[in-house]
Amino acid sequence: MSAAPARADAALEPVRQRLRRDAEERAARLRSVARGQAAAIIQQAHRDAAAVMTQAAARAAATAAPLTATELRHARDTARSAVLTAQREACDDLRARVRAAVASLPEEAGYDHLIHRISGLAQRAAGPGAQVATPPTGGVVAHSAGVVVDCSLGRLADIALAELGGVISELWTP
Repeated sequence: MSAAPARADAALEPVRQRLRRDAEERAARLRSVARGQAAAIIQQAHRDAAAVMTQAAARAAATAAPLTATELRHARDTARSAVLTAQREACDDLRARVRAAVASLPEEAGYDHLIHRISGLAQRAAGPGAQVATPPTGGVVAHSAGVVVDCSLGRLADIALAELGGVISELWTP
């Protein structure tokens, strides 16, 4: 390597570090906001579920004598269904918010550098002769013989949510 490219490479290192740091900080902010929003949604789901449980318990107490075991089971199932529905809606809302945040990345400073790095990683992961395409929704997809490496922004958002799965499920427990 000649001295000029080495100097240029060394001169660009602070810019690379700043872009990397900015991207990491943005990701941390997005995760923090997503966690906060998820917690608020979960708290509302708990309140809604508690209201359903209270109503079901009040109905059960008012009609306890004539109720059969089947009807009581139905009331519990209805309450459980309400909780599960609220959890699913919270997850769907979180997914929509994360996808919207990720969809805005192309307008962010440093996106071109990020895509350049992701393209290289995807191309290496797909193997020799891989072709890299840019989907209209952002990110990249690399294809080679029998291999597809999907690094589209939507897929990356889904992967991030899947990684948070355990954290999200912990929000359901009191």
